[in-house]
Amino acid sequence: MYWWGPLVLLLTFFIMEFMAWATHKFVMHGLMWHFHSDHHVEEPGFFERNDVFFLIYAIPSWLCIMLGMMYNNYLAVWIGYGIAAYGFAYFLVHDVFIHRRFKWLRDIETPYFIAIRKAHKVHHKHQGKEHGECFGMLLVPRKYFKEAKKSFELKNKKG
Repeated sequence: MYWWGPLVLLLTFFIMEFMAWATHKFVMHGLMWHFHSDHHVEEPGFFERNDVFFLIYAIPSWLCIMLGMMYNNYLAVWIGYGIAAYGFAYFLVHDVFIHRRFKWLRDIETPYFIAIRKAHKVHHKHQGKEHGECFGMLLVPRKYFKEAKKSFELKNKKG
């Protein structure tokens, strides 16, 4: 095993937040709005057209891991693992915690997670593809974190 593999995984995971932000802002709210639009409105059913974006990250991750293993290119393998790790984090934070598509992780009440949820609600207040804000997932503007920290402290003083 190469000592640098986990570092590449972590760096890739970090870079993926910026890739996700750019993809969300310029692709999902741009050329591919048709697939993302149903994510901004409440519609019946478990699946959304928006779920197709899973493939935008799953396919490169799978190819990096598979082809990297086939050709002994372990840099590609670790990059693939980093993309997959970000995809898993995205699923847990966005689909499970924020949108509550499953009944897990509902009771997390820390300033960081409160800020993530608030920033995402601000993003969803715009139902059209224009005038969006807060396109990231794990890194949110400082103002939401400050608000969340204040409300968390107030809530814990009372309780």
